[in-house]
Amino acid sequence: MQSLSYDAARTPELVALRRELHQMPEVSGDEAATALRVAEFVATLGPDRLVTGLGGHGVAAVFDGAEPGPSVLFRCELDGLPIREISEVAWRSRIEGRGHLCGHDGHTAIVAGLATALALRRPARGRVIVLFQPAEETGAGAAAVIADPAFGSLRPDYSFALHNLPGLPLGAAGIRPGPFNFASEGLWIRLEGKTSHASQPENGVSPAAALCALVSGLPELPARLGLASGEALVTLVHARLGEAAFGIAPGEADVWATLRSVNDDLQSRLMQAARDMALETARTHGLAVEMGTQDRFAACHNDADATLCAERAFAAENVAVATIDPPFRWSEDFGLFGSVSKSALFVLGAGVDAPKLHNPDYDFPDALIPIGARLFESIARDICG
Repeated sequence: MQSLSYDAARTPELVALRRELHQMPEVSGDEAATALRVAEFVATLGPDRLVTGLGGHGVAAVFDGAEPGPSVLFRCELDGLPIREISEVAWRSRIEGRGHLCGHDGHTAIVAGLATALALRRPARGRVIVLFQPAEETGAGAAAVIADPAFGSLRPDYSFALHNLPGLPLGAAGIRPGPFNFASEGLWIRLEGKTSHASQPENGVSPAAALCALVSGLPELPARLGLASGEALVTLVHARLGEAAFGIAPGEADVWATLRSVNDDLQSRLMQAARDMALETARTHGLAVEMGTQDRFAACHNDADATLCAERAFAAENVAVATIDPPFRWSEDFGLFGSVSKSALFVLGAGVDAPKLHNPDYDFPDALIPIGARLFESIARDICG
């Protein structure tokens, strides 16, 4: 393993950057100010190339080696969440109803720390790309970045990312080859019948029975398909029947569900089964039906070679390693980078008793910034020298 260039003296600067970003969270697709601040920081490091506006508000910086070699990309996320922060830290969100409650501010500081190390000493061969990606929380960001024509010249051979994980000991790392995060997608279903006076429901077509059938049937889909509980999951997230009026028998209903599977093939099968159930239920009850999807995330499947690179970095940096089994049911749109490169995502413990991700009192632990930056640099030096 190559020696590292990360300068611990810069950690306070990276902590300050993280806390600055924490105070100005921007939700998916609206990260203009965050992207501008990150681009300003990275520009001072003198990268060989700086790309802005990538896939929306994405920022990428390239650090070239002297000799030909592989391209290695390290990705973090720029977006916050539409959740009100309730913590009392001095750097808490200044924007009501929004917060960096998933740690993307910390992930950004980690990748910025990697950039500081690359600025001190370029890779010996190939190139290292640091990517600050927009719109991870909606699943749209990775797809937009990869589809951007500017990404063609950045296309990597390897891609890496990390996510902090409350519940895991502070600074411990976890990875596994193969399935790591579930695919997921939201499905909304609208059932349309005909309203009537509540005293004469026979004059209308109520979707009540159909709604009940879907509310009870959708969560049972994985079992009906013969899938194990560790392979797929359907979670009801919203349901509505008619209007809140005692004089009206309902004529429409909505049900929303999030469907998750351990791989993309199973996800396609599960989504189709849910659509088929909605169509058959509507037909049985004489209803029209409309459907749509959003927030699609590909499954994260860790490449074996990329996983070994990460594991060597854990050993070189004497990081405690936690066993990850089974794969995580939450989703991460980094999985899409596996379609264009050998990719691996790992987790970094945020503390056993830390507030959970997306909790209103969550705050990224600053102690992870130098750990994450050194792990990323260790992977970069291993591949590119």
